[in-house]
Order: sequence, then structure tokens, then C-alpha cells
Amino acid sequence: MSGGERARQLGRWGEELVARAMQAKGWRILERNWRCRQGEIDLIAADGRYLVFLEVKQRRTGRYGPPGEAVTAAKRDRLRAAAQQYLLEHPTRLQPRFDVAQVYAPQGMDTLHPRIEYLENAF
Repeated sequence: MSGGERARQLGRWGEELVARAMQAKGWRILERNWRCRQGEIDLIAADGRYLVFLEVKQRRTGRYGPPGEAVTAAKRDRLRAAAQQYLLEHPTRLQPRFDVAQVYAPQGMDTLHPRIEYLENAF
């Protein structure tokens, strides 16, 4: 397996962990890896009042800073543009919100107890 394939597999694993945690709290996952010309949104979920556009980032440790720091200004701009496209295609009365989930997995997918830090209204 190439490094790129391994990274994609690890990313999907982290997204699945976060999706399961959200569902356990009663959230509905509406979309996974929703794509449009403007970009991709990892997860789109509804929790009653909010339509959440969620970016999932993961790292093995916090040694080089929290995973959420990887959501740069350029990435935030792409997420906002993609969310606008989603809202054009899927009108809703829910309040849009951008969240970030930080997944810490020291052994990658072999981590027994990965830690998820959830940042509501991250940007």
C-alpha cells in the first residue's frame, strides 16, 4: 500500500470514529465526504438546531500542535465555498456551523483508545 493510500485509509478511519461519536450523541449524519467543484466536506450532520459542516483532522501526537491547526485560512475558504454550494442544493432552516474534530491516534488505526477533541463553531 502506498503512503497516499495509507493516509486516505487513515483519514477515513478517523472520519468514521467521529461519525460514530456524533451518532451516539443523537446527531444525524447527512453526508460523508461530500464533494463539489469548490472542495470536499468530510462530514455534514444535523443536531436539531444546526447543520454542521465538519472537518476531521488527525495526528499521532500534539507534538507539532493540535490537528485543527492544519485547517488553514485557504482550507477554511474552500470549506465555506463548498458549504455555500451544499446549501444551494439542499436548502434548510437549520443554522449552518463549521466545526473541527481533532483525532489523536498514537498508533494510527491500531490505536485502542483514540481521543477526539471536538471544536464547535471553530471558524
